[in-house]
Amino acid sequence: WARLIKNAFAPLFQPKFDYVVGNPPWVNWESLSDEYRAASKSLWSKHGLFSLRGHAARLGGGKKDLAMLFAYACTDHYLHDGGRLGFVITQTVFQTEQAGEGFRCFRLGAGTPLGVQRVHDLVQLQPFEGATNWTAVLTWKRGTETQYPVPYVVWRTEQGRCSERDSLGQVLELTRRIELIAMPVSPGEPRSPWLTVPISCIDPAFRVIGRSTYRGHAGVCTWADGVYWLRIVERLPSGLLLVENLTERGKKRVEKVRAAVEPDLVYPFIEWTGIDKYLAPPSFYILLVQDPRTRRGFSEEWMQANVPATYAYLKRFEGLLRDRSGFRKYFNPERDPFYTMYNVATYSLARHRIIWRAMGTSMRAAAVSNIHDPYVGTKAPQHKNTVMQVACSSADEAAYIAGLLNSALADFIAKSYSVTGGKSFGSANLLDHIGVPTYDSHNTAHARLADLSLRAHELAAQGEEGAEELAQVEEEVDRAAAELWGITDAELAAIKETLEELSS
Repeated sequence: WARLIKNAFAPLFQPKFDYVVGNPPWVNWESLSDEYRAASKSLWSKHGLFSLRGHAARLGGGKKDLAMLFAYACTDHYLHDGGRLGFVITQTVFQTEQAGEGFRCFRLGAGTPLGVQRVHDLVQLQPFEGATNWTAVLTWKRGTETQYPVPYVVWRTEQGRCSERDSLGQVLELTRRIELIAMPVSPGEPRSPWLTVPISCIDPAFRVIGRSTYRGHAGVCTWADGVYWLRIVERLPSGLLLVENLTERGKKRVEKVRAAVEPDLVYPFIEWTGIDKYLAPPSFYILLVQDPRTRRGFSEEWMQANVPATYAYLKRFEGLLRDRSGFRKYFNPERDPFYTMYNVATYSLARHRIIWRAMGTSMRAAAVSNIHDPYVGTKAPQHKNTVMQVACSSADEAAYIAGLLNSALADFIAKSYSVTGGKSFGSANLLDHIGVPTYDSHNTAHARLADLSLRAHELAAQGEEGAEELAQVEEEVDRAAAELWGITDAELAAIKETLEELSS
């Protein structure tokens, strides 16, 4: 791959070709060897594939795929102007927020434009036996500009999975093709993720799309969940809590211990898998040892003076905690306490918040407020960085945002521009593309959405007993959201029909 992509054999291929067809290797940048990264880095930069800077580059760089570079390098080396390239490629290049941004410039390093002709989305089809990935087929033409909207065809199986041994005719019989169009979700930002919708839904979609005044933030990241996630065994007569670390929850192998800790820094924890529409019950606890103002761990001197038992517990894992990849990458081991965490700020402890899953196949949001826990007192429940959050000034505001995000309209937009089922679905950038107006308690439409959402939260907590009425309230939420965004009943019905078709 290295020799091919560096064009070692290009002089043998003269003249350049009318067609280039292939299935390039799909390998994340973070999975490449240091030697290979160094050898190919100039090519990534040449074609603008490293478009991010600073913090965004550190977070998004590892998600770039070698297939991106292959598409650009092969077009550059082997395709003449007017020629066409057809590649089997990861579908994520069209809808990942940061990692795919450079790819979507559709322009070679020398400035030659690449006109995307059509994309076939084979994600649900899963054409490669034994592999689960996001597959697409891309065709583009060298020397022409990409003209939006681009035809975008979603393939769906009708009778189970197709086999690699099936003929094209057999596959066509077993599948249906949904004709959509694709264009940047932010019209003024051509490198923004693609919105893929039926042409009939484009106008109402852009009435929902917009940059919200709210900003989403990820939940806490520990890089060693088995140390920080806890189960409380009992409260000891001394007032300390006897806890057990949940070693089975994290990826790192961690010694299982029982220890006494102070309740001061122990918080209820909400698992991302436990979050549903209007429902987010805590399931265990987390040790939150981060100062939300400095965004670093509380000083060792403060810990030793105020929570010595907690400090002694963490000290048992010092070697492991110092060796965490994220700690070494983002913090200074000489200055920052060895137990320092990530993504903890003042918004993490807000009394009222809206949270939603950052991974999945549909929007699932819930309003949460401080809860009174018999072991740790009144605390703001925490969650992992696979859950997003927005700090709110009131329970009504949180409920209002939850109602809008849980509506069919918000779900439609989220599914139309992000990788459904991928790690970028429902990311913190969600509110850059769904225009949630700032809550106004004097606005009748806002107040009605808040009331409906609060009722939905009550019914969701009742389980099966409240399910029937909850479905009715959700219909009312959809209509209230449509009214707020200026969507007609007919347009709402068309969007719901599209959601059903794409989900089937």
